[in-house]
Amino acid sequence: KRMARLHAAAAAAVLAGVVRGLALERIQFAGNPGLVAGSVGAPGVIVIQEWWGVTPQVEAHASKIADAGYRVIVPDIYKGKIGVDAEEAHHLMESLDWPGAIGEILAAAEFLATEGSPRIAVVGFCMGGALTLGALAKSPLIVAGSAFYGVNFGLFASAELSDKAVQAHFGAEDKFAGFADPPTAEALQKALPHAHVYSYPGVGHAFLNDSPAPYASFQERTDTLGFPAYDPDVAALAWTRLFDFFAAHLAPHSTEL
Repeated sequence: KRMARLHAAAAAAVLAGVVRGLALERIQFAGNPGLVAGSVGAPGVIVIQEWWGVTPQVEAHASKIADAGYRVIVPDIYKGKIGVDAEEAHHLMESLDWPGAIGEILAAAEFLATEGSPRIAVVGFCMGGALTLGALAKSPLIVAGSAFYGVNFGLFASAELSDKAVQAHFGAEDKFAGFADPPTAEALQKALPHAHVYSYPGVGHAFLNDSPAPYASFQERTDTLGFPAYDPDVAALAWTRLFDFFAAHLAPHSTEL
């Protein structure tokens, strides 16, 4: 019953919520390219891309977060490159300098802090989910992190996250073994008992994406990658949980884990 109420509330929030999105501005920070949106000095959120790159879908996620009242920065970790198909996206991710990428995220946190953001969180998707937990572990400025369908246990030690707020979201049908599948979600919960780890039935990888790009349709995406189609109710529930998480941990005097 509680889950049904949450689904109903989340769906209503999406129908009544902000959908226009704020425009993103291209910037350079510490010599790195990125995008920003939202009011300078508001609580900050670093948004980390999927393995495809900084796509219109990632920009839409960032804009939605900025529109909710946060100062958002999106580091362009691939430096403008976009994976046009799964093979190229996989190559880009496999070629990634993971410690270097975490360094860029830490620089993004420094940028937000210098602008005046009183508290900073990080959220990432797929590859960005894995980088989220790595950056959260390494940055004294980032107080909370939410990882969507991506974990790399080599990027953090459990002790590094013991005093950080952690949330994670996984599709119960995700087939990315060792990275985002149900056993990975269970392993993350075991490694971080204080974390809020959510599993969503009936959906798989990239379940928050309301666009099938780079595929022409969700059916083509399913046929090619095996991902179930987009479920707006599940996405709405995940967004509600994410915004509740930000509200709890980015308030000026929040100490909640």
